[in-house]
Amino acid sequence: MQYTTLGRTGLNVSVAGLGCGGFSKLGLGTGHSADHAVGIIRQALDLGVNLIDTAAVYGTEDVVGAALKHVPRDTVVVCTKASKPAGDKTFTVDKIVASLEGSLTRLGLDYVDVFQLHAVPPAAYDHVRDEIAPALLKERSKGKFRYLGITETAPNDPEQHMLNRSMQDDMWDTAMVAFNLMDQVARTQVFPHTLANRIGTLMMFAVRSIFARPAQLVATVKELAASGQLPAWLAETDDPLGFLVHPDGADSVTDGAYRYVRHEPGVDVVLFGTGDAAHLRANVASILKPPLPAADRAKLQDLFSHLRGVGLEAPPSRPR
Repeated sequence: MQYTTLGRTGLNVSVAGLGCGGFSKLGLGTGHSADHAVGIIRQALDLGVNLIDTAAVYGTEDVVGAALKHVPRDTVVVCTKASKPAGDKTFTVDKIVASLEGSLTRLGLDYVDVFQLHAVPPAAYDHVRDEIAPALLKERSKGKFRYLGITETAPNDPEQHMLNRSMQDDMWDTAMVAFNLMDQVARTQVFPHTLANRIGTLMMFAVRSIFARPAQLVATVKELAASGQLPAWLAETDDPLGFLVHPDGADSVTDGAYRYVRHEPGVDVVLFGTGDAAHLRANVASILKPPLPAADRAKLQDLFSHLRGVGLEAPPSRPR
């Protein structure tokens, strides 16, 4: 495993972080048992992954707590999140603090390393900054968490306006950021500020369904080419990202997608989610590989840097 420092937190974290949400939810989302999910977490730890990211809304805090029950506390970095409850007009202090307390109970921990406000839309940012963050900093002073983070609502904020603003304020220690090889907005909107202010970054959407399902990628490229957003030649092949796969390049599109994100300046941790042991090992292996060849990276930037919101969709539902 490779490790890095998570911004100004000083936390020594694995460059590959286990995400406990998404479609798989450690396997819970596909009908696997809690024991299976615990096993996935423990296998990740055995591979050297020491950052685990969950959230109250994911429904996985209990299994994370079970997996970490006998793990020395100072060897793992636990991140969780509080969301605005569905139906509420805004984030409220009482509910966010209650969510923090509930997370600690479910995780079986006295504190979490990073507590994050989850999926903050641009219109809510002023309220979150002025009302919620100060209240949470009081909770931090009580020892309930060590560092404060914020995450974006990526599919609903394709220009990353919220993160562009928030990363210029001084209360945030970490940010969860959407970035992938076909959605590169963070390169100009977010990373200059996180680098300048030493804010730790956790990458989401590095590999979503578009990069794992060839038919979906082909359909998306055809649609973008038809609207004039991509060159026509990309739509004339059934393998539009096949140029990444060659002896000196990526082993697969997903391998290339992880490597592209991992080595972008400004990226600290690449999050991945899985409920499958082989998938777990493959994801970690890709994240640990060297950068893609410079020519491939340049081609990806030339082709896709102008796109917005591509690869941020939720995976299609499957029968349990």
